[in-house]
Amino acid sequence: MTPDELDGALTLLGVDYRRDGSDAFLVTLPGERRQRTLVWLVLGDHQLLIESFVCRAPDENAEAVYRFLLQRNTTLRTVAYALDSSGDIHLVGRVSRSALTTEELDTVLGVLLATSDRDFNPILERGFAGAIRREWAWRTSRGQSVGNLTAFRHLVDP
Repeated sequence: MTPDELDGALTLLGVDYRRDGSDAFLVTLPGERRQRTLVWLVLGDHQLLIESFVCRAPDENAEAVYRFLLQRNTTLRTVAYALDSSGDIHLVGRVSRSALTTEELDTVLGVLLATSDRDFNPILERGFAGAIRREWAWRTSRGQSVGNLTAFRHLVDP
């Protein structure tokens, strides 16, 4: 698939994206647990690189977070969890340019979005429970909304 063909495939799929140079695309996918997921698609000589930031390095319980990610990797297609040098969590993958079709691109973006969205709260529960409790206490002490934290009520009210 050429850069122009990838441009056309993204347009056909109806996803929000912008082209950055001749061979890089930043795709924005809407989510449920995560408001949005940003995905870089970069065409190389022989493959399409897919990369999406999921979450910063855990504040606590890193071993449990990384165990969760490694176990999730066994069930994923085309993408897998990876860590950068800071310990931040990403989903990355590669697809051969010769195997890249609009249908395959749709599948890859779907897997990436479903994975990122599904795993976001479990990652936060394992790696940021203390921060969530502190944020909940701070907001409630000031009468502020905890609406976007309600998925984590079980961490505050066991």
